[in-house]
Amino acid sequence: MPEAYAQHEAVTAALNLAPQIQAIRDELESTHRLPAAMVQAMTRAGLFQMYLPQAMGGPELPPLTVFHAVEALSRVDGSVGWCSMIAVAESLFVGWLRPEVGRQLFGQPPDLRMAGSLRPEGKAYAVEGGYRVRGRWDFASGINHANWLMCTSVVMDGERPRQTPAGLPMTRILLVPHSAASIIDTWSVVGMCGTGSQDFVVEDIFVPEAHTFSLAQPPAAPGPLYHPRVLFVVAWTPTVANALGMARGAIDTFIALATQAHSTSSTTLLRDRPLVQTQVAEAEAIVNAARAYVLSAVGTAWEAVCAGAPDPGPAIAQARLAITHGMHEALRAVDLVFHAAGTNAVYRKHGLERYWRDVHTAVQHAAGLPSHIEMAGKVLLGLPPGEIGW
Repeated sequence: MPEAYAQHEAVTAALNLAPQIQAIRDELESTHRLPAAMVQAMTRAGLFQMYLPQAMGGPELPPLTVFHAVEALSRVDGSVGWCSMIAVAESLFVGWLRPEVGRQLFGQPPDLRMAGSLRPEGKAYAVEGGYRVRGRWDFASGINHANWLMCTSVVMDGERPRQTPAGLPMTRILLVPHSAASIIDTWSVVGMCGTGSQDFVVEDIFVPEAHTFSLAQPPAAPGPLYHPRVLFVVAWTPTVANALGMARGAIDTFIALATQAHSTSSTTLLRDRPLVQTQVAEAEAIVNAARAYVLSAVGTAWEAVCAGAPDPGPAIAQARLAITHGMHEALRAVDLVFHAAGTNAVYRKHGLERYWRDVHTAVQHAAGLPSHIEMAGKVLLGLPPGEIGW
């Protein structure tokens, strides 16, 4: 049963952080970063490195356990859940790093708080023993509390990109210590303010070859979590958890508001209005249905990969579709309760507008791209999806 994955100490720890998260929500909006005490609590609970390989001392948790943990954080605050989600996804990618290198870099017991990007926004120049890298990366969520940066770069031959056999620019991920980068304050945004997703710059830093890897090569970690076919299912399961967690938090907030609020044109409480009753029921059904699809489809894909299925493609397509669908359904549910609240929704004191801003920002993530729905449709119709990772 998918819900069995919720019976893990990481999920319990995330649930137990709810009062502490609630207490810092206003601070997140103004400072654009997690406060030190919250970072320490999440670090102790392992909520930044849930996909870290066991060979590096990490927990290597299955994706649905991570789903429940990120969902619990996001139900209280989207930014806190997002910071966990991003760092966890990036802890997955270090499964392509040699285990002994990971143990050396992250310590034992490990403390990995990663920020950075899969987008190749830097340039890496091969030199003896490694690379010299420079570049500027954006959307580095959690960079203020990170200790390692993932700097995806184009490998250069002089002033031209090195080419892959397919004629594409060759890229490589380089791990750079946080202290080697300069943070540029760019995070003036409509939602997810507390994630501190700033730009950062690295200027001509040497990175040893051993501290780099390519996702185009086989992973160094042996477990099914790092199976290349299921890479984006695993990486993006916590992304949809973040969106659905916020939707659940928005419904909770609206229900509390509806028991004591009315509008300027009527003294009838929101909860006593038939239209509002219909809207909250629709939002509830939307979230529960989307969540059930994610748990079922991701669980099926995970079991297929763990069992060594010869062709996990159909299950992977369903999981990818469930993830993107779930993100957009979360937004739809939040929109429903936001509008059901009437003018009450726009007041910061009620808390509903925060979920509305945050979920509209979250759905801009690459996992929410409508093109994923198109790709799933191609698979369902028996066509090649035309994109890797399916």
